[in-house]
Amino acid sequence: MISLSTEIAGLEFRNPILPAAGPIVRNGASLIEIANKGAGGLVAKTVSTEPAEVPRPNMAKIGDGLMNAELWSEIPLEQWVEKEYPKAKEAGLPLIASIGYTAEEIEEIAPQVAEAGVDGLELSTHYLGHDPSPVVEAVEAAKSVVDLPVFVKLSPHVLDITDFAKSAEDAGADGIVAINTVGPALTIDVNSERPIMGSENGYGWLSGPAIKPIAVRCVADIARAVDIPIFGVGGIKDEQDVAEFLMAGASAVQICTAAITRGTKIFGLIADNLRKFMNARGYNSIEELSGVALRHLPEEPLRTTAKQPEVLTSDCTGCGLCVKHCTFDAVTIVGGKARIDPAKCTGCGLCVSVCPPEALRF
Repeated sequence: MISLSTEIAGLEFRNPILPAAGPIVRNGASLIEIANKGAGGLVAKTVSTEPAEVPRPNMAKIGDGLMNAELWSEIPLEQWVEKEYPKAKEAGLPLIASIGYTAEEIEEIAPQVAEAGVDGLELSTHYLGHDPSPVVEAVEAAKSVVDLPVFVKLSPHVLDITDFAKSAEDAGADGIVAINTVGPALTIDVNSERPIMGSENGYGWLSGPAIKPIAVRCVADIARAVDIPIFGVGGIKDEQDVAEFLMAGASAVQICTAAITRGTKIFGLIADNLRKFMNARGYNSIEELSGVALRHLPEEPLRTTAKQPEVLTSDCTGCGLCVKHCTFDAVTIVGGKARIDPAKCTGCGLCVSVCPPEALRF
């Protein structure tokens, strides 16, 4: 029997698909809604000592992703403690409070949110540059005032994310959350000649499918560097994305952008489809899936000589996408099937990645 449940730092999640801190988890009611839509656990929007004064406009759809100039919660900490966290706890799922940003602020906030009954803390230390000491100080501050699991959210904007993860682990962190949004970025409306964000300089932060490969790489690097669990975050839109993060070493994932662009029903939908994915491939638990790809990450190139893909003619539909994408004119359609010229093929692999029926393979 397939089980989607996963335990992380003593917290039991009914499935590994959680919301990420952001506008979809802006208050207790929205957290209840996401629980009812099938999330495995809850992460609330980041709070700090003072409510945020958010620039507007602050969100825009960019392709399949988003640009945002969002900040932390606009709701006062006192309201979160007295109303929003208790409301979210009614869902009966583990509730993680995201708090930030400095060690001093975290030391002040952590006991208050713990008193409200949250089950864990996610520390948002924001964009850190190249010095892991704020991460260490934040973890130590949280651990000194509460007895709760502490997870540290890391940005990809560092020279070596494993240094930050190892520093967090050494300081006593119970897990890592990777990654945050990517940026700053800038988009101009060519009709108005103005930036689409209302923030300083018009800058925003990118999220969505475009950042997923960066996030997966960070998760894999962290998984090979530390012994604490990882929440993978960044660009997840379906069950295959979840499986990819799990295979890279995550124990659970968090989703925000897809829940904004497609609706909160995505949590239950992805959970159901993840179960089908695991059943089709013989995985019985999240633990079996977690980290399975790490042993296949080669330290050296697989090869530097060309090898042409094999064409599975029984699966080939002759759609011609391989022909369209081949920059070396090595692929043709003959008799309704793809044919590869070994004299021209460089073995780049692009055709394999664009074949809808997966009729090309190495």
